[in-house]
Amino acid sequence: MKKIVLLTPAHPLRGGIASSSERLALEFHNQGYEVVVVSFRLQYPNFLFPGETQFTDDPPPENVQIETRLNSVNPLNWLMTGWYLKKLCPDLLIIRYWLPFMGPSLGTVARITKSNKRTRVVALADNIIPHEKRPGDWIFTKYFCKSVDGFLVMSRSVGEDANMFAPDKPVVYSPHPIYDNYGPQASRETSLQKLDLDPADRYILFFGFIRDYKGLDILFEAMAEKKVSALPMKLIVAGEYYGNREKYLNLIEKLGIEDKVILHNRFISNEEVKYYFGASDLIVQPYRSATQSGISQLAYHFEKPMVVTRVGGLPEIVEHGKVGYVVDVDVKAVADAIVDFFDNQKLEVMSEGVKQNKELFSWTKMVESMSVLFDKIKK
Repeated sequence: MKKIVLLTPAHPLRGGIASSSERLALEFHNQGYEVVVVSFRLQYPNFLFPGETQFTDDPPPENVQIETRLNSVNPLNWLMTGWYLKKLCPDLLIIRYWLPFMGPSLGTVARITKSNKRTRVVALADNIIPHEKRPGDWIFTKYFCKSVDGFLVMSRSVGEDANMFAPDKPVVYSPHPIYDNYGPQASRETSLQKLDLDPADRYILFFGFIRDYKGLDILFEAMAEKKVSALPMKLIVAGEYYGNREKYLNLIEKLGIEDKVILHNRFISNEEVKYYFGASDLIVQPYRSATQSGISQLAYHFEKPMVVTRVGGLPEIVEHGKVGYVVDVDVKAVADAIVDFFDNQKLEVMSEGVKQNKELFSWTKMVESMSVLFDKIKK
């Protein structure tokens, strides 16, 4: 395995999948592989995209070759992209898969590429079954899964889903590596100054795109619990709404927690990320469903304790009691974890636990896992 193509969203497209794919490509590059990232000319039609823009103003990553080619809704373009990759003839085509909507385009490209009888195709699967169901999910995912030779998954639950669609194909588990491409940690003092926050308060953080399955409403209700509202602590919500904005604003008003919640509801640039984590003592992910989470890996990078719910692959990467809390999807359970963290002054001991465990999640290990999978499918 020497020549690799990574078919994935990438700069100037924004978001965690693009960022982590660029970081993976850089790791392949640093280890001496020849790697090219092929990204989307059009990722989503505007009417399907819930955010303000699909693009970032951040500069492109260094030492990562990115080509913008694939149009997710143009079958003629799928053929052209497939023919291009077939002719390029990489040893391995890694396709990032996260949404059934992409199944037809990605599955067609995979089939054409591997018809050169040389290229092996692997799905790097964030999700197989999506968090939010839509018509056509099953058919599109089945079409895609039949086009690949194997799966690398970042949570065991996704591996089980892959086995359901393609039981005859190998699956290798490798947990999501740490996001270490957002710069060094920023001090609390600097972060509070940058975000114009009162140093007299402590802060917890909900970070990332706001979608219903992420349970922000559960966290709002936990903030309204008497034992939580009595703490000298506020919640920062940093991220863009990908759903009903009014629903969350109305809930804040209904619960009477306006003075306990700080809303920064926009896309957070790469340069700003370190300040939100630097200002916060605890990162809270009250998800109703999940596979893995890049937010947890950001928390590891910035050495911040976490509260996660017992869904998907989250308990696989958050060691309860050492790096944070794994709790039920329940308002009281989330509230109890927050109270325990502050009342029993767990910041220092859990931060140390995060420092120890972050070594488990390296990009080198993901490259090694990809090599193991490649060896399995080339036989």
